[in-house]
Amino acid sequence: MAPVSSKPVVHLELHTGDLQRARTFYGQLCGWRPKRIDASGGSYLALELGGGFGGGIVECDTERPLWLPYVEVARIGEATERARALGASVLLEPREGPAGWRSVVATPASGEIALWQPKEHPR
Repeated sequence: MAPVSSKPVVHLELHTGDLQRARTFYGQLCGWRPKRIDASGGSYLALELGGGFGGGIVECDTERPLWLPYVEVARIGEATERARALGASVLLEPREGPAGWRSVVATPASGEIALWQPKEHPR
């Protein structure tokens, strides 16, 4: 089976229960200056991580903070089903957002990864 995508990670997102503390820590450590985005689901801070690579900090109800890498795929539905066939649990079924579609899967090795299809690709 060929890999879902040979593209690199296109976005990196921190999920945390303490947005302000994360903002302060990463600002002081890495010099990241997040930009607040008003989102219907809650607080979100967009990050420029360097070299045009983007990311964000999401405040959510999570037991522990975690970094979630987003990998670009050509077809979100097919990629999500392939992950399921490889033994992953689908934590978030494909869902459309303003810039594209995403799903989130937990791998058998306990890691989580988001699959991302930008709007410019056919669904």
